[in-house]
Order: sequence, then C-alpha cells, then structure tokens
Amino acid sequence: MSRRGWGFFVGGLLVALLLAGVVSNYASSHPDGLDSSLREGCTVDAEGEITGGSCPAQRERDHELGDSPLADYGVRGVDNDFLSTGLSGVLGVLLTFAVGGGVCWLLRRRDPQPTTGAARGDAFGDARSGAAGDGTGGGPAADDPVTGRRAASGAGGGGPASGGARAVDGR
Repeated sequence: MSRRGWGFFVGGLLVALLLAGVVSNYASSHPDGLDSSLREGCTVDAEGEITGGSCPAQRERDHELGDSPLADYGVRGVDNDFLSTGLSGVLGVLLTFAVGGGVCWLLRRRDPQPTTGAARGDAFGDARSGAAGDGTGGGPAADDPVTGRRAASGAGGGGPASGGARAVDGR
C-alpha cells in the first residue's frame, strides 16, 4: 500500500474511533422508528415501561446474547455510562477494522515478482511496460526486420503482444 493509502486508512480509522468513542454518547435516548412502531397501541409510562393496551412489543423477550460483554451499547463491568458506551464503540470499530483487514489480507492479489521477457526467455517482452517481444524480450529500440527501419523505443520488434512494432515514421 502506498504512503497515501496508509494515510487514508489511518485517517479513516481515527475518524471512526472518534465518532464511536465520543459522538456515540450524544445519540438520542428516544426509541428509534422500529421501537416506536412496535409500541403503537400500548400505553407507556414516563419510564418507557408498557402499562397496558395491545402491541407487538408486549411479546418481547430477552435476547440469548443479552449477557455478552458488549450488550446494550456498553461494556459489562464498567459503571460509568459515558465511558462504557464510548469503550463499546471503540472496541466495535477496532473489531470491525480487524476483521475487514483480515479478509482483505486473505483475498489480496499475490502477484509473483515482476520479470521481463528476457528473464522469462519468451517472445512477449514485458507486458507492463508495453515492450513487445522479438525473441530477445523487448528492450532498447531495434531495427524492424520487415522494413529495416528503427523501431520506436522500447518496442522489441513484432512480437504477438503488440501486433508488430511500428517504425518511427508510423509504418
């Protein structure tokens, strides 16, 4: 990864950590749209507890992972709510970046060491530099065997990769 790529990655990670660790504490404490719609038809007291009526939220039950260390947007065992929520967000971001980075690392393209046509001994030259091969593996300008003219710099003279080297005057 280039230096600029690493800077972008680290900058994104720092912004995500700031948002998760600090800004998440200022999120609304009111129920979101899903919670609100599930409570329609029920009577709710000032503390948010259902006291009557009929709504889907009355059938709610505890989640099987409700005892996990990061349940309910906090860290179990940390008594300070601000710190607990922030720490939970930071741990979530780090875990997400670690899993995503691990997947990218596993799926990354693993190119072999770049070699030139001369090192490979084939007639194609180095496809990355645009050099065509003539059996020598590309390289400096050479005489075109058909026209006898000097080929363009880097063209090795008529290998299949280029469809034929062009002379300097365009023939």
